[in-house]
Amino acid sequence: MAIEVLMPALSPTMEDGTLAKWFVKEGDKVEPGDLLAEIETDKATMEFEAVEEGIIEKLLVSEGTEGVKVNSAIATLSGEDNSTSKNIEEPNAANTIKTETSAINAKKIENKSNSKSSNRVFITPLARRIAEKKGIDINLISGTGPHGRIIKKDLANLKSAPLGSVLQDPNGVAAKSISPNISDSFSYDALLEIYADRNFTEIALDGMRKTIASRLSEAKQTIPHFYLRRSVKMENLLDFRQKINKKLLDKNIKVSINDIIIKACSEALQSNPDANAIWAGNKLIKFDSSDIAVAVSVEGGLFTPVIKGTDQKTISNISEEMKDLASRARAKKLMPTEFQGGSFAISNLGMFGIESFDAIINPPHAAILAVGTGKKKPVVSDDGSLGAATEMELSLSVDHRVIDGVLGAQLLHAIVDNLENPIGLLNI
Repeated sequence: MAIEVLMPALSPTMEDGTLAKWFVKEGDKVEPGDLLAEIETDKATMEFEAVEEGIIEKLLVSEGTEGVKVNSAIATLSGEDNSTSKNIEEPNAANTIKTETSAINAKKIENKSNSKSSNRVFITPLARRIAEKKGIDINLISGTGPHGRIIKKDLANLKSAPLGSVLQDPNGVAAKSISPNISDSFSYDALLEIYADRNFTEIALDGMRKTIASRLSEAKQTIPHFYLRRSVKMENLLDFRQKINKKLLDKNIKVSINDIIIKACSEALQSNPDANAIWAGNKLIKFDSSDIAVAVSVEGGLFTPVIKGTDQKTISNISEEMKDLASRARAKKLMPTEFQGGSFAISNLGMFGIESFDAIINPPHAAILAVGTGKKKPVVSDDGSLGAATEMELSLSVDHRVIDGVLGAQLLHAIVDNLENPIGLLNI
């Protein structure tokens, strides 16, 4: 009974590919590890090996065929026992002649195959990649693998070829580049092979890390991000914070710069209400209140607790609520309703000395503000004189489905204006 050889999936996202080249023909005998074909995707070209022993009965897909679906049959393979039994089935004269003719043809095929393949170098895909990287001429190497195949250890003690040399295949044609350095084509088994000579520790993913990986991968792939950047002069902001904290000293409340940024974003959303919305498939959902999520680092990941109705709260109210939410987030004691929702988020890495960065939007939010550290910089004043000022870099990541460029620019301008003129945040 024939065995179907199926189109392989070379990456988790692969749906189809191009069968670029066959290394075998009908009638060839193959063993596990023998090269069968070269498969191309939009990101990589990889070699495909046999996993079973047998004889190639039929090639179902011709070289150069594009759009071959994963797991569709590309060839059939018959076992040696099956092929032999077919030949001796009926011992009459006609079948005897047929058997002898088949044997002669098989011998011709074998001789032709041996003649054609005698110049071909058999090498594992990993060994080929190492040889290409090091510039090693594989035609000069004797393989120690099955049937003389070149394997990784055969290359271990060889020196690289001179810089700029080009590997040649046995027919004198420059070897085709194989592109394994595509992250989504690295299976777990492939990575173990690549790092087989390194010491490492495997760390199982917990539920939080799996969720972060899934949501942010989806966000980066499905949300059309664009980025807007502005600098904030911080002199008025620092002075404002100092005065507030002095006034709140008897209440044992200490306002942070981040608390003021939350309030500044809250008021900016109120003055640009079209930006206070989220994408909902075939429509937008626009909110009345400013519900703002704030990224909080916790062991093994992060939470984004949401402070709801910030436009109705004073800076001191926001400060107290933020401290409570952050504390319970780190203890992993938040209720789902406390970290779900909102239309806007803030991620502040300024306390770690990061000057600027671009954050990934966390669905369903339509924007996230990345906040860097305040740093003294040389500035040119309005009268042309050179001076120094403390500035903070802001980067606004925006979902273009919800917020267009002009609206995004107006929103970021309002945030900057609120921070440079914070007295307007006192309703406060």
